[in-house]
Amino acid sequence: MNQRHIFGTVFWLESAIAGGVFVVIAIILLVSLVRRRARVGLVASQRQDNRKLEISYAVVLAAFAAFLVSYTAWQNHRETGANASTAPAGHASSSAQGSGAPSKPVTVNVTAFQWCWQFGYPQAPGSLKVSDNCQGGKVPTLVVPTGREIRIHLTSKDVIHSMWVPALRYKMDAFPDHVNSFTIKIDKAGRWVGRCAEFCGERHSKMHFWLKAVPPDEYKHWVQQHAAHAGGAQA
Repeated sequence: MNQRHIFGTVFWLESAIAGGVFVVIAIILLVSLVRRRARVGLVASQRQDNRKLEISYAVVLAAFAAFLVSYTAWQNHRETGANASTAPAGHASSSAQGSGAPSKPVTVNVTAFQWCWQFGYPQAPGSLKVSDNCQGGKVPTLVVPTGREIRIHLTSKDVIHSMWVPALRYKMDAFPDHVNSFTIKIDKAGRWVGRCAEFCGERHSKMHFWLKAVPPDEYKHWVQQHAAHAGGAQA
């Protein structure tokens, strides 16, 4: 299940409904201003209420609200249900990464901490880990292959963080002693900035990382090149 697709579906549906409501209200307002403007000899209605109209408003608004809540909850269930079927009890264990079948998801264990990130590749030889202290402009890079599903298993060492890649619409909270999992798939090579989206202390605004997507062959070479340097690889 691709979180980006689910987010996009919900976002555009809610945006379309919000836009439609805005247009309808704007039209009603303009018509009222034009047709009901003050005129000589016109006596304003003294009617204080209109129960049928008010009930109709309430029913329509309640129906829209119920639809949006249920639809969003259903989409969230799709995402969390897919995650639950593959989420580990802890971070994922090792199996052949970089040399496995193309259809097999690449697993990345992401650990957030004040105020940086660690990316673990348990399928790589030696359980490759990428990290930095996020000081002096140095930030870690999460390297992934294009065209393959990436299973992110996300946790925190200390306080609540949130892994966010604005340009790609990926976001998930990281909690201590808990693993959240989600799937991403990037079709084109590129590099995008990632941030912590949950205030986590003094250097929260500096808690960045890079997400770098490379072709599968380049990714395999990167894994092989850095596997012997677990904990200190940079891309």
